[in-house]
Amino acid sequence: MVTINGEHIDNIAGGTVLSLLEEQNRHQDNVVVELNGQILSKAALAETVLVENDKVEIIAFVGGG
Repeated sequence: MVTINGEHIDNIAGGTVLSLLEEQNRHQDNVVVELNGQILSKAALAETVLVENDKVEIIAFVGGG
């Protein structure tokens, strides 16, 4: 189980953070990802594999004017 923005999700461990973003239709250029309290660089998204009990926060930028 991995917690994403406070929601517990099963069967997601083993995938990368980038694949998680793609599954949620989020573009990596429009978000900041925090994993277990640490902000991930854009380069780390494709390399970082989620494991059981990870806590992910995805913060999206919203434009306005």
